[in-house]
Parts: sequence; structure tokens; C-alpha cells
Amino acid sequence: MYRCNVESMRNKIETFSKFGDAGHGGITRYALSPEDKMARDEWVRRMEAIGATIETDDLANMYATLPGSEPGLKRIVMGSHCDSVKNGGNYDGILGVMSAMEVLETVARENIPHRHPLTAMIFTNEEGSEFPPCMMCSGIMAHDYMPERFRDNFEYSKMMASKSILTPEVTFGERLAAFPYKGDKTNRMSPEKYKALFETHIEQGPILEDAGKDIGVVTCVLGQMLYRVKFYGFAAHAGTFPMKKRHDAFHAAAEALCYLHEEIDKLGYEDLVYTTGEVVIHPCVNTVIPDFFDFSIDVRHENPEVLNKVREILFSLEKREWQQCKCEVVLGWNRDTVYWDKKLVGYVREAVEELGISHMDINSGAGHDAQYISYMIPTTMIFAPSDKGLSHCEPEHTSVEQCTNAASVMLNAVLKCDQED
Repeated sequence: MYRCNVESMRNKIETFSKFGDAGHGGITRYALSPEDKMARDEWVRRMEAIGATIETDDLANMYATLPGSEPGLKRIVMGSHCDSVKNGGNYDGILGVMSAMEVLETVARENIPHRHPLTAMIFTNEEGSEFPPCMMCSGIMAHDYMPERFRDNFEYSKMMASKSILTPEVTFGERLAAFPYKGDKTNRMSPEKYKALFETHIEQGPILEDAGKDIGVVTCVLGQMLYRVKFYGFAAHAGTFPMKKRHDAFHAAAEALCYLHEEIDKLGYEDLVYTTGEVVIHPCVNTVIPDFFDFSIDVRHENPEVLNKVREILFSLEKREWQQCKCEVVLGWNRDTVYWDKKLVGYVREAVEELGISHMDINSGAGHDAQYISYMIPTTMIFAPSDKGLSHCEPEHTSVEQCTNAASVMLNAVLKCDQED
């Protein structure tokens, strides 16, 4: 069994944390930003230093490849993203990039024999922080392979027209055209050239830490549905309109949200998660009774039958009035549970057991580039623990030893996959 180098991983973490340093221990590194370019420049420098061949595609996805011993075999690719959310941490996404680098460096340094070309990769715009949606460029690449009902979400011209949330007059396509690492479409990942994808990532939750495990053998990305729950009343003066006569949309929404929590919790599924994270209120004036209120509800679980039970509870809201207001439940979007390739999951499990690292099977509640790529080629993921379960924030942290363990697991799992044609 081979092991990656702790000090080499430490150096990577310290170096990449400088690109977009927000000044309080975390980073802001939007896709295609100057900070993103700095991180990619460093990636290129390190990958060229070990003799890897660098390619970029038309979406600015980047590939560094060490040739294998048998010409004609497909590439095995490893990677993740190097962009971040605003005031994010130093591990989300970039751990997968650094782990892939560490695998290639270990292979080169120790002259580890391998049959297939081995590729480290950077995906562009996973977070969608400046240019929505998230997982944009993996979605574009996998467009022709994903279920038809998802394809419109990642249609190329729509994605190129995505507007910056910072400067709305600038589109993703315009920013991409000016980015120095924009390359050729023929360099995109494809089933014809690539055999499998391994993505290492932080867990972004507390499950591994609570269980005292150092590695998560990821089996799937949870099914998810997003609904908007809308309430319609009428506006009136806050000081002169009697309470009993009001059709207060905000009060209606508050009452309905409490009802949802009570009824969903009665289902008794401890691994079911649901969140209200966005609201819209009109007219949003302190002296006016609200005539409209809209909240989001994001629901995630592996089993579609559980999601259906929640869906029934949601639509039951429409069957009654809430504080004399009408309720409407509208689907935003949904996705099925995406299961990783069983053979690749098996290689990860074998590798972690042979390395003697504590581990457990786990699912992913968060979305990742790997979920869209899985429609195109066999795919799997490896999780490292997140301290206190925190992610998408500056206190996000995973120990260098745990990061290195994850890279070592990926290295050995990739070498098992390499034994296949």
C-alpha cells in the first residue's frame, strides 16, 4: 500500500489558502476571478514540475495527465473545484484538487507503475457563487448523458448567458472568453477518453466526526426536492385594520411552517433533512400588513418514498386556508438519488481497510460535480471529516493528517481501478 505525504499536503493547504484570503482564516475565490487564476497558476506550476501534460477545455476545466504504460487505455481522472463561496473555507472543493495533485506527485516521486493515464482535474464554477447555477460546467459536460428532464437546466447557451451577481452586465460567457485558461472543446472529459472519476471532498457535516471515523466511503448523493410555498392575502394599514379581519400572509406562512415541522417530524426519519433558507415578502414595509409571503423548502433523503411522504404533507397545505390566506405549493426542481458505481465504491472500501484507517459508509447530502459526471462515466467519492461539521464558512477545517489519509485512500483505490482494462 502507498501513502501520500503529510508535509506535502500541509504545504498545499498553506499555499492555496493564500489565493483569495479573506483576512479572517478563510477565502473568497469566485470562478474565473483573479484569485481563481492565481490558484490555477500554482496548480499548473506544480503539475508541470512532475512532467504532467496540461490541457484545458472550452469551459476552462483543466487536466494534468501522467501517461500510463499501455497506450490506448482510457484515463482515470481525479479532481474537484477550486472556486469557493463568499467567505468560505480552505478545504471545500480544493481538498479534492490538492488530493489529486498529491496522488500524481506520489506516483511520480515513487515511480509507481500504472497502466492507464492518470489525470488530476479542476472543474470550473462548481459553487456558482458569482455566476449561477452551481455545478455549472460539470452539468454542461454531462448534458447529453443526463436524464432529459434535467438537460434544459444546463443548456450551453443558457449557461453562457448567466449574469454575474456582482456586475449583472457581465455574463459567464464573456468572463470565460477573457479567461486565460479557456481552451478547446475537444479536450473535454468524455466516455471515449475517460474510464472513471474519483472525487475526494470534505464531508461538510458532523457524521464522521461524531462516529470517530477518519474516512467516509460515499455511496450516493441524496435525492433532493425544492418547493416554494406561497401565501396570498391582502394589504392594509398596520395601525387601523382590526386583527380579526386581517389576511396576513406573513402570519399565515409562519403558522404553516410550524405545521410543516410538526408533521414532517412525525414521519420519524432521523436522516431526513429539510430547510427553509429563503423568503420573499411584499410589500416589506413596517406599516403595511403583508399581502404576499413566499418561502423555500429544501428536502433531502435517499429514499424516494420518504420524499413522496413529505411531498404529500406539502401539498396538504393547499387544502385549507391559513389566517384567511390562500396557499400555493410550487415545485422549483428535484433530483433523484445518484448512486456511485459499486465497483469503484468497493475499491475505496478495500483501500481504506488495507490502509487500516477508520471508516464508515456515508451518503452525501450536498451536491458535487461527481453527481453529474456519473451520468457519463463510472464515478465515486471519498470524504474526509469536517471539524464540528462546519463548511461554507471560514472556520471550516480538516486536519492535515485526515486530508492526507483521504488522498492515500484515493491513490490506492485508483491503482486498483488501474488493474482493469
